[in-house]
Amino acid sequence: MSQDHLSERIKNLSESATLAMTRRSRQLKEEGKDVINLSIGEPDFNTPQCIKEAAIQAIHDDKTHYPPVSGYKELRQAIADKFKNENHLDYKADQIVVSTGAKQSIANVLLCLINPGDEVLVPSPFWVSYPQMISLAGGIPVYIQASIKNDFKVTPEQIQAKMTKKTKVFLFSSPCNPTGSVYSKAELKALADVLVTKKDLYVISDEIYEHINFIGKHESIAQFDFIKDRVATINGVSKSFAMTGWRIGYVGASLQIAKACDTLQGQITSGAATISQMAALKAMQTDTATFMEMKVMKQAFLERRDFLLKKLQEIPGIITNVPEGAFYIFPDVSYYYGKTDGKTTIQNGNDLCMYLLDKVYVALVPGEAFGDADCIRISYATSISDLDKAVNRIKQALAQLR
Repeated sequence: MSQDHLSERIKNLSESATLAMTRRSRQLKEEGKDVINLSIGEPDFNTPQCIKEAAIQAIHDDKTHYPPVSGYKELRQAIADKFKNENHLDYKADQIVVSTGAKQSIANVLLCLINPGDEVLVPSPFWVSYPQMISLAGGIPVYIQASIKNDFKVTPEQIQAKMTKKTKVFLFSSPCNPTGSVYSKAELKALADVLVTKKDLYVISDEIYEHINFIGKHESIAQFDFIKDRVATINGVSKSFAMTGWRIGYVGASLQIAKACDTLQGQITSGAATISQMAALKAMQTDTATFMEMKVMKQAFLERRDFLLKKLQEIPGIITNVPEGAFYIFPDVSYYYGKTDGKTTIQNGNDLCMYLLDKVYVALVPGEAFGDADCIRISYATSISDLDKAVNRIKQALAQLR
C-alpha cells in the first residue's frame, strides 16, 4: 500500500516520543546491551494482591459479557463516592464515564467539545499526547510557556493573554507529566477566576497522578462551584494503583458532557474490559489514606526523587526544580547544546538523549516532545540502584562533551 493512500489525519500524527524511546531501548536490550530505561511513565510496582484477586473472582463470576458503555453502575457509583470523599466533588454515577485508560477519557472529551478551528490552551511543558489529540479533534493547540524558574506553572496573566474568541478548552495536568509540578488550591482558584470569564470555555483537568503527591492534599479545580459545571475531571487507576496494563480511566463531568462521551465511546470502543472494571472497583473501594501498598509506593517515589535530585547536582550545568508529585524530573540540560565529544555534536535534547542511549545505554526522553526543548524527562519509576548507576553513566558521558 502506498503511503499516499493513507489519510492526512494519520500522516500528520506523530508517534509518542516516550513510546519511541522505549521501543529503541528494547531493541538495544535484545542486542544484549545493559539498558537502563528511564523513559517510560509506569510504576515499577505490581498491582496490589487484593485487586488482582477481585479480577480473578470476576472471571469465576462470569463477568465476561458486554458491560454498559459508560461502565458498570457499581463502578461508576464507587468513582462518584471517591470524588465526594477524597476531592469534595459532587458527581452522580450518571456523570461518570469509564474508558480504556485516562488517555481515552481525555480524547473523548476533546472530541465531544472541539469543532474545527477551536483553540485549546495548553500549559507547556505538557504531556506528549495532548497536541496530537487536539489536532485529531480538529482543534488548534495554543501553548502557554511556563519556565523552570516558576516551577513550570502558568499564571492567570499568561492565560488571559492567550485567550481569544476561538478559545474553547483549557487542558492541563496536576500533578504534571513531565514536570511533577502541583498546583495549590490558591493557584487553581486564581486560574479558575480567569477561565470562567469566557462563558463557552471548558476545562479538562488531568489528575491521573493525584495520589503521587509529596506535599499533602490533592486539589481539584472542579472544587470551585462557579466553574465546576465546565470542568471535566480526568483520573484513573494506572498510576495510583500500579494498574497500567488494566487500562481503566474515567471522567467526571456535567451530565451533558458525560452523555456525549457515552455516545462517542459507544461507536468506537464500547465499554472497557469487564474484568478490568471489577479490579478497578476494588481499587475504588480502598481507603487510600490507609492503603499500605499505596503508602509504600509513594514513599519509594519520594526517596527516589530526593536521591536523584542530589545525584543530578553532581553534574555541571544541569538545572532542576523540586517536583512535588508524579515520578519525573524535568531538568534543563541546554548547557550541553553545541558541545561535542569529537564525533557527535549535541544540537538539542533529542541529540543528547540519543547520545546517552547509544553511548552509555540510558534511555531518557527529549523535552521538545513535551514543549520545552531545553529540558529532558527522567522517570524515576525504577530502583535507587538503577538510578545510581544511570546517573553515574550520564555523568561520565557528559564529561566527554566539550
